[in-house]
Amino acid sequence: MGTAPSSVLVLLVAFLAALPVVAAVSSRLRLPYTVVLVVAGLAVSALPVRPQIDLDPAALVTVLLPGLVFEAAFRLDGAELRRTFPGVALLAVPGVIVVAVVVAVILHAAAGLTLAQGFVVGAIVSATDPVAVVSTMRRLRAPGRLVTLVDAESLFNDGTAALVFAIALAAIGSGPPSLLDGAIRFVAGLLISGAIGAGCGWVVSRALRLTRDHMIELTLTLLAAYGTYLVAELAHQSGIIASVVAGVVVGTWGRHGALSRRGAEMVDAVWDSLAFILTGAAFLLIGIAIPVASLGASIVTIGWGVVAVLVGRALVVYGLLGGMTAVATRLRHTPRLPIAWLHVLNWTGLRGAVATALALSIPADVPDRALLQGAVFGIVLFTLLVQGTTAGWLVRRAGRATFASPDALAVEPE
Repeated sequence: MGTAPSSVLVLLVAFLAALPVVAAVSSRLRLPYTVVLVVAGLAVSALPVRPQIDLDPAALVTVLLPGLVFEAAFRLDGAELRRTFPGVALLAVPGVIVVAVVVAVILHAAAGLTLAQGFVVGAIVSATDPVAVVSTMRRLRAPGRLVTLVDAESLFNDGTAALVFAIALAAIGSGPPSLLDGAIRFVAGLLISGAIGAGCGWVVSRALRLTRDHMIELTLTLLAAYGTYLVAELAHQSGIIASVVAGVVVGTWGRHGALSRRGAEMVDAVWDSLAFILTGAAFLLIGIAIPVASLGASIVTIGWGVVAVLVGRALVVYGLLGGMTAVATRLRHTPRLPIAWLHVLNWTGLRGAVATALALSIPADVPDRALLQGAVFGIVLFTLLVQGTTAGWLVRRAGRATFASPDALAVEPE
């Protein structure tokens, strides 16, 4: 007689069986399958009898996010990224800080949290989630430049939010750092992590030119995703930022000219499948991880948190990005962003796997930890279930005429 199958194997088979069913249901309902997966996870979480699933946030981040962010960065259009990079930089660095500060101030003034606690919540929800945004935007027929802007923002600001989160936790544990100290830590983290990613991506790109074995080529891209993350983490830097930069480098200099034809086909096919599975796992686990029954205790904080996130995002998109591009247009440096694009950017600021993982990783000795986690979970659910289900409608509402040209960034006249 054989031994009983392990619980891990049972969960894996159940997940693989559920994933195509959920995808089919979401297609019939015309909803993002990531949203349906979250709802399915919530249903499992609410069952009176369910398997005990202990989510290790470190494992969630390490297994899921490096592959997801690398795959998305690997597919970014290098030319479009260069053209949209000023906007991406605005959204991914000062934009993250603005949202974190707005959330901290509103939660302190309206919900009674300390500024340090509010800043922890703000740091966690300040970045749009790469998994949520990438999976949503790919099913919408938006112009390539808009998709690149949304994808790149969601990829780069994830790492910056993680750096801000670390600073926020330090503020709770040992008092707020000086502005200069926080700025130095933030900038150093960005630069060192980016340098690690660029270096690892360059090494893999060079290695790809030395072989025409498609299996080795595929293995090298997997090494670029997870090896880069590991190197950065061992150096106590942001593995997510490093993996994103490595993905951009390999996608730009390794994908074109270094990969063989058969290797490129295999890499695309395998990463497509891997991204589908990793995305499904991430969003199903989000639903399972969120304790629905305990959200009621944080309802006031959740409500003000949602308001704060919406206000902060609007300030960043319309004030920071819209204002800077308007100034640049008057100086004849760049064409103006269509207002419809700003509406889409504002409403597609979803939160998901990254915010959930960071909330779960809040140390147990942080005061009011359950309240802070509940606030984050509630904000994540709002963005996924409300914004995620209406993003497609907004893109269609924005007008097909505006999105008719791949060069729509330059369509709107002065």
